[in-house]
Amino acid sequence: MSYDQVTVPEEGSKITLADPETGELDVPDTPIIPIIHGDGIGTDVGPAAQQVLDAAAEATGRSVAWMRLYAGSAARETYDENLPEDTVDAIREHRAAIKGPLTTPVGSGFRSLNVALRQKLDLYANVRPTYYLDGVPSPVKNPEEMDMVTFRENTEDVYAGIEWEAETDGVAEVKSFVEGMGYDEIFHDGPIGIGVKPITEFGTKRLVRQAIEYALENDREKVTLVHKGNIMKFTEGAFRDWGYELVEAEYGDVAITEEELWEAYDGEAPDDKLVVNDRIADNMLQQLLTRTGEYDVIATMNLNGDYLSDAAGAQIGGLGIAPGANFGDGLCLAEPVHGSAPKYAGEDKVNPTAMILSGRLLFEYLGWNDAGALIRDAVEATIASGEVTYDLHRQIEGGTKLATSEFADAVVERIHDLA
Repeated sequence: MSYDQVTVPEEGSKITLADPETGELDVPDTPIIPIIHGDGIGTDVGPAAQQVLDAAAEATGRSVAWMRLYAGSAARETYDENLPEDTVDAIREHRAAIKGPLTTPVGSGFRSLNVALRQKLDLYANVRPTYYLDGVPSPVKNPEEMDMVTFRENTEDVYAGIEWEAETDGVAEVKSFVEGMGYDEIFHDGPIGIGVKPITEFGTKRLVRQAIEYALENDREKVTLVHKGNIMKFTEGAFRDWGYELVEAEYGDVAITEEELWEAYDGEAPDDKLVVNDRIADNMLQQLLTRTGEYDVIATMNLNGDYLSDAAGAQIGGLGIAPGANFGDGLCLAEPVHGSAPKYAGEDKVNPTAMILSGRLLFEYLGWNDAGALIRDAVEATIASGEVTYDLHRQIEGGTKLATSEFADAVVERIHDLA
């Protein structure tokens, strides 16, 4: 495929899909990997992450041929639009990519460039591992108890963007329809905005399937379906019910429900059984703090997943170290959880850890687990030594404050020491 403003590296090769049924990839030793540095601090953390990922690949006998793509402000300069088809097509064709944070301009175009990319590429599972790194200041007493992976449905829920603005013909039509369905008492006089919350059986089951497969492949003990089904019975309640239907239909030989756990096993799960349970969303936010160690893999809807993963990230030190990645069928787009923080853009001061560890997820998707482990260990060793960026330095005593680029240099040095 040819692109308008994208240069395809000559030295690398495309990642291809070896088995469409399983999603297994054929990954060359030098894959072409698209990268979007991003807006705001993306111009700082993008190159820093790239440097660390190159070092980890080299240390394990591989290399990466980076292909620069554009979205957000860089795309407006190059294409005069926020999300060019070149970018979407290149990620789809090359199957594994990484991006920094993007800022969506106010007033026109997509509601969110991040959401638009996920929807255009059908990256339906937003995966956010939350684990503690030694040396990171935390607001809780035992941050090391947090080791949880959130699977957040990416394409539905209120994030689908199906809504109507107050005082428009569209909202008047929807209001009239809803009132005709017997809900005429919920509206008050004056302007009103209305949104629709779609939750489908298809979207639910493929997301829960991803969470269960991850748990089985990574020796996790429990998958928790998080919902507000006691109130939203036909959307979030349906998510819960469809999740359990999937467990019964496809995983009955390897998974049991919490009810079965107590009825058949007196609360002690056999080693060969995965436990699937569910929790109400507001209670789950509390239990993240009060019973942190009891939770393992979370499967939930879009908005719940956003709230829960950010709250979990706070317990292990904040979004500056929180990685993430979006997965579809044979596709991965890694990205940090944090935003673009434009006021710090170009200052070479912010923490690049979240984007570096998002790169770790990308490498693990390629099957480069040894390189991924090297990245995690090197980042942790650097932070534990007290060599940190300003955000962590102001919370610890006796550390060394590093710029973004200096922190990347320090992590690369640790990679060389550990390799």
